[in-house]
Amino acid sequence: MEILRTKVKDLLQMKAGSEVLAKGWVRTKRGNKEIAFIALNDGSTIKNVQVVVDKNEKTEAQLSKISTGACIGVRGQLVESVGSGQAVEIHASELEIFGECDPMRYPLQKKDTSFEYLRTVAHMRPRTNTFGAVLRLRSQMAYAIHEYFHSKGFVYLNTPLITASDCEGAGQMFQVTTLDLNNVPKNKKGQPDFTKDFFGKQTSLTVSGQLEGELGATALGEIYTFGPTFRAENSNTPRHLAEFWMIEPEMAFYDIKDNMDLAEDFIKHLVKYALDNCYDDIQFLNDRYDPELIDRLKSVIGTDFVRLEYTEGIKILEEAIKNGVQFEYPVYWGVDLQSEHERYLVEKHFNKPVILTGYPKDIKAFYMKQNEDGKTVRAMDVLFPKIGEIIGGSEREADLAKLEARIDELQMSRKNLEWYVDTRRFGSCPHSGFGLGFERLLLFVTGMQNIRDVIPFPRTPKNAEY
Repeated sequence: MEILRTKVKDLLQMKAGSEVLAKGWVRTKRGNKEIAFIALNDGSTIKNVQVVVDKNEKTEAQLSKISTGACIGVRGQLVESVGSGQAVEIHASELEIFGECDPMRYPLQKKDTSFEYLRTVAHMRPRTNTFGAVLRLRSQMAYAIHEYFHSKGFVYLNTPLITASDCEGAGQMFQVTTLDLNNVPKNKKGQPDFTKDFFGKQTSLTVSGQLEGELGATALGEIYTFGPTFRAENSNTPRHLAEFWMIEPEMAFYDIKDNMDLAEDFIKHLVKYALDNCYDDIQFLNDRYDPELIDRLKSVIGTDFVRLEYTEGIKILEEAIKNGVQFEYPVYWGVDLQSEHERYLVEKHFNKPVILTGYPKDIKAFYMKQNEDGKTVRAMDVLFPKIGEIIGGSEREADLAKLEARIDELQMSRKNLEWYVDTRRFGSCPHSGFGLGFERLLLFVTGMQNIRDVIPFPRTPKNAEY
């Protein structure tokens, strides 16, 4: 009778007594003259299944070809384990080698290796316990995001990756062109003639799907985007990537309070989902790297986030400086807060997540709704322990005249924004939205320290392997 393969995750939940077939990669092989023990993992769980092989003339030849990293199939009886750590193990009757692995060249040795080294072999690091756990968590979190918005009736909107507009106005965008860089056509001013380019105009990879998302919200009510975004920022910090993923909901008829309520509920849902559905992987990361991880995740679910005006936050930071706290960056009203400031508010002063609102308009984007004081906007940043800002958003400016004045004030090009301004010309409505950096979320959920370690193939300055 043909036996179908069972995943290791399911094998470990089964009772002893049946014949099974497992396939996967060898984590370790050890033993003595009479018996061999193989730890087998197929990526379905952080845990390995132990395979016990009696040594004889047939198996000796096969075992000599099996080393760490080899891919094998094992058929045998699922029996109760006599050792600690697992309830069942496989007593092998047949071994099949799918792919040998040269132990002298295999880049993942048994000894601990640094994250820096593993980034140089990012094509192999998913086979490690750590990155297997991280990538399973990444997958589960992506599912949880879609599940959350679907349950609330949001429409999933696909916004373009190639765009002619700069949402943030920062200009740090990757250009998209088919022009011959060795012979770029020029216009009468001696500038590149983009009318000769594929799209007939200058285009770039998007830094955000927000502006297009607002079009969806003003037609469909509540939408969200979830996709890759790109920023050509020459930064090598543990918090920055050139290619990263964003979740950006936009909601008609939401004011800033509604926006904050949704952001808090959303992120609590995601953290709870991770604890409920990915506990083995989180437990591994907690035990191996961050002993406070599980407690920190639980604390987010069980507390109300502090809602704090930017002006009050500045006063708290200034008072902290008077009391001897030293920051690397200056603190004054009007400054764009750094991670150290954000983390002080969260980790030292309040000891809980903070939603900071009422930012100076001069440090925020053109589309944010201005308050009556003429100095601040209805922005909001959700600040988390160990991370700093994890969500950024605002109530959007719905007043046509104010939006146009702000665009002119910042000397932004109207040419590529007329379609966006039309949403205020034709049936403008109050609306709000925010962006959650997916990798920032994963840093929090996994306890990892570097954002390059929560994405399969990191894109950073001078690094675009694979």
